[in-house]
Amino acid sequence: MPETPLYGEVPTAAQAAAAEDCRLSMRFSVVIPLYNKARFVQSGVQSVLAQTLPPHEVIVIDDGSTDGGADALAHVTDPRVRIVRQDNAGVSATRNRGIAMATGDWVAFLDADDAYHPEFLAALARAHAACPEADVLATRHRTVYEPTGLPLEPWAVPEPFCEVELVEDLRLRWMKNTPLCSSSVAVRKARLMQMTTWFVEGESYGEDLDMWFRLGDQAPVAVVNGCYATVRASVPGSLSSFGCRQVPPPFVLRMREQALDGTIPSRYHDSALWFVAQYHITLAREALAAGDRKRALQRLIEARYCSWSVRWQLTALMALFMPGSWAAKWQSWRVRSADSFAQEPV
Repeated sequence: MPETPLYGEVPTAAQAAAAEDCRLSMRFSVVIPLYNKARFVQSGVQSVLAQTLPPHEVIVIDDGSTDGGADALAHVTDPRVRIVRQDNAGVSATRNRGIAMATGDWVAFLDADDAYHPEFLAALARAHAACPEADVLATRHRTVYEPTGLPLEPWAVPEPFCEVELVEDLRLRWMKNTPLCSSSVAVRKARLMQMTTWFVEGESYGEDLDMWFRLGDQAPVAVVNGCYATVRASVPGSLSSFGCRQVPPPFVLRMREQALDGTIPSRYHDSALWFVAQYHITLAREALAAGDRKRALQRLIEARYCSWSVRWQLTALMALFMPGSWAAKWQSWRVRSADSFAQEPV
């Protein structure tokens, strides 16, 4: 894998001054889709309002919640907070409505049960100053298993400066480890307005990855190498909580088709097919963990594009010879390890 450019030098006084001018001129619209997260949304909104770089606006869209989610914000009087109610339409339609309503120069996203570090938007501004050509700005994120609605205390991040990584091939970078998530990313509004499709409506799993990869095909992505966002895991109904998957999500199937028909730029053809193959290997391992050896072998056949890789061959040996109970323990251990180190399982 080629080295990714890093902008990790401590800035000079002139660079710092230029970054500060850039920081003060950036207007972030933060879009928060809300569905049955009444006990969390207040904490999320507070984390946005507490930013050292103040947001331009906060758009909370209640997607037909049945737990009085929007009512939990009734006491919020900050004029930057806009609360919109709609009939349930799904997370993609909800985020799309927020994009359409945004009046800032950048649109950031935050799931209602997640939270920003107070320096999150400032970190994105630093990324923009370091990599002005990037239309997607992001930071790393941390995962916590905290099921209450209590505000998350600010956590330590590297100070005073974090490296900014300019990602040219997001799929290739994703297979190294997860560089961003939906609650740690912002997109230039002008870039969004050039797209014919934002989040694919009717889809609620992988719809965010589909969006980030399509954006990454059009312009570089700048990632701050510090955890400035927190994702809550194991929250019922969380956008990041999913069980064993039997089939690839639609975006993976589309990615394969678009790599083969030329929709995806040719320079990303190989990494797109590699990503699809790696996804099928993950499905094969999940099938093994569920005791379905036949399905695991089917998934491996679909991943034959990378049959020479150690990961494919190890999974094939597991599917052919390892007892199902051992395979389940192995997959469970690898997933926990991946969560711990923010990496994809290998």
